[in-house]
Amino acid sequence: MNRIFKRKLYDRLLLWKTQRNGKTAILIEGARRVGKSTLVCEFAEKEYSSYILVDFNRASKQVTELFDDLMNLDFIFMQLQTIYNVVLEKRRSVIVFDEVQKCPKARQAIKYLVADGRYDYIETGSLISIKRNTKDITIPSEEERITLNPMDYEEFRWALGDNVSIGLLRQYFEMRHPLLQAHQTKIRDLRLYMLVGGMPQAVNEYLETNNLSRVDLVKRDIIRLYLDDFQKLDSTGRIERMFLDIPAQLGKNSNRYKPYSAIGDTNNEKLISMLNNLEDSKTVVFSYHSNDPNIGLSLHRDPSKYKIFCSDTGLFITLAFWDKDFTENVIYQKLLSDKLSTNLGYVYENLVAQMLTASGNKLFYYTWKKDDTHSYEIDFLLSRGSKLYPVEVKSSGYKSHTSLDMFCEKYSHVVGQRYLVYTKDLQKDGNTICLPVYMTPFI
Repeated sequence: MNRIFKRKLYDRLLLWKTQRNGKTAILIEGARRVGKSTLVCEFAEKEYSSYILVDFNRASKQVTELFDDLMNLDFIFMQLQTIYNVVLEKRRSVIVFDEVQKCPKARQAIKYLVADGRYDYIETGSLISIKRNTKDITIPSEEERITLNPMDYEEFRWALGDNVSIGLLRQYFEMRHPLLQAHQTKIRDLRLYMLVGGMPQAVNEYLETNNLSRVDLVKRDIIRLYLDDFQKLDSTGRIERMFLDIPAQLGKNSNRYKPYSAIGDTNNEKLISMLNNLEDSKTVVFSYHSNDPNIGLSLHRDPSKYKIFCSDTGLFITLAFWDKDFTENVIYQKLLSDKLSTNLGYVYENLVAQMLTASGNKLFYYTWKKDDTHSYEIDFLLSRGSKLYPVEVKSSGYKSHTSLDMFCEKYSHVVGQRYLVYTKDLQKDGNTICLPVYMTPFI
């Protein structure tokens, strides 16, 4: 049984439909298997009288060639209705271009289709901004672009039938009140999300089987799809190796991702191209070093110093055990009960990166020298109005936050609230709020 999960981006599509009223198309970007097609089909089914789904992964030559000549839109619409056996109604129907990057001329046609005004247009795409898919076309300015991420923690809880927990957790956060006896249950709930992840197929498999090894096999299939995509972009396998090396690099607790240790020597131009392709794939999230931690973090972004996280922590954990044919249930059970001996700090850092991204944050971090061999590091810097919120992540209940203290002293003029995100209950330690990791989305 393939369930349709409630997604927050549905409301964003509804806002586009009512406010724009056909004046723009909307393009939903996202990694493969993140649920773009399912979301769009559900939206088209519920919000329009009729719709045509043109899946360019499977569309015939007869369909793709319609966009070679846009002189007669009436003919194009008649052909689409005939081929797909659907009647389109003016201002009551939508045409969906699924995986539109496979037919660049259809994407270019959006300019004229939107100007025609008869129907709405929704596009979906993976690896959509890869230059080879757009170099010969004009990108339409009439196109809004939004990103569908893996299911966030609240969407995951909805999928499990829990519509209450996140709202209650927000109340505890706003009151700055610990959960006390309820904390252990909530941190265990969160670890389940870490293990299953937010890919709809993986969540569906968990609900179907309640077997984490079966879920792991689904996640491995998704990762192999990504690796196949990377091979198509770079037959040398270097993008693939950079992706596979993410857990190992985060596990080394380095203050940056070191591409050359994953792929060997390469010239800077090729490296930049590979990194752009990796970022465009939406399978990863980049956090950039800010060389001057003040308001306007993007202005001081260091493009040569960055960390790379997996966009889905469930996939990240499968990657961390990629050398096994599958991740045994015993490993998952130990992770779930927090009894696996390995230091899981890097897993929680990936989770926090995913949660902050899902909340709409661009990611930045900051390091500075402590002495000749050591550095201070702030894991995440968030811009809030005229202030910065520094965030330090710990994998345990350890409350030490020296880097946070030193940063707040050094940049006291721009620091607002400071957070230590960890696995214990909410409490205050001086000016620092020690926040259980499941409250990260509320920062």
